[in-house]
Amino acid sequence: MEIFNNTNKSNLSNSKLLDAIEQFLDYLSVERAASSNTIASYKTDLLQFATFISKNKSSWNNVFLEDIYAFIQQPSMLQMKSATKSRKLATIRSFFSFLHQDDIINSDPSQDIRTYKLETHLPRVLSISQALQLVTTPLAISNSPTSFRDQAMLQLTYASGLRVSELVNLDIGDIDLTTQKVRSFGKGKKERIVPFHNQAKVSIQEYFKIFRDKYKNHNSEKALFINLRGARLTRQSFWLIIKKYASINKMSDEMTPHTLRHSFATHLLLGGAPIRHVQELLGHANIATTQIYTHLTKEFIREEYEQAHPRSKIT
Repeated sequence: MEIFNNTNKSNLSNSKLLDAIEQFLDYLSVERAASSNTIASYKTDLLQFATFISKNKSSWNNVFLEDIYAFIQQPSMLQMKSATKSRKLATIRSFFSFLHQDDIINSDPSQDIRTYKLETHLPRVLSISQALQLVTTPLAISNSPTSFRDQAMLQLTYASGLRVSELVNLDIGDIDLTTQKVRSFGKGKKERIVPFHNQAKVSIQEYFKIFRDKYKNHNSEKALFINLRGARLTRQSFWLIIKKYASINKMSDEMTPHTLRHSFATHLLLGGAPIRHVQELLGHANIATTQIYTHLTKEFIREEYEQAHPRSKIT
């Protein structure tokens, strides 16, 4: 993904700073399916911040909380509306959170920012019926070899709550069909073992028989999920798979691979799973990260009620 043009690079020559920003913007595009306007906004804010700190810093590892405050307190920033400054701080916090979780930096200097209240948006989740419909769509509409692969990937994602990067990085040895467990290496290379249900097992077995055994070659190596050329499937490819079946089902344009992960966690909590167990299954280091799903379940129940109850729209 080409993020920067020559003008960007001439304004900021530190390639290490630029590379990290490009990785983050690529993550927003591929894993979060952020809109072009959102990515452009993040890009502008981060280039401004990188230009500011590059005068004295050569690495994101050398940036501290006081540097962030110094940036936002520049004379040029003082006349900005609080909403604009909040957005810039939110961008910086998201950026440093990404760098820290991916072990690009040793610690997150932005986690203690308290200057402005930052708005939190609840992620989108599917209803249970929508999720079940989505993960069975590939074989409902086609018996092509790729449909078997697509259904196995969708079933496993919803069954385990894996991140898209975790899913496409799975190797053959990470799947145990006998015990129905998958081994994943999440952020920070932290290993976790996640169970998956029998329907996902059957889908994976069919994928091996119909697709992988046919298309595997010297390019496949140990990759679990491959494309028609035998190479490991990419994050971008799986994002397109999600968008394809979401479109077929007339689901929101905001659908992303992360939507299935959010739905997995929300549906577990709705089913009575303890939040600590959900935290472990998602691979969250801090339970505070998982607690957003308790808010999601409340919002989810309200929306389901308003859609289902015959008197909910009567005023």
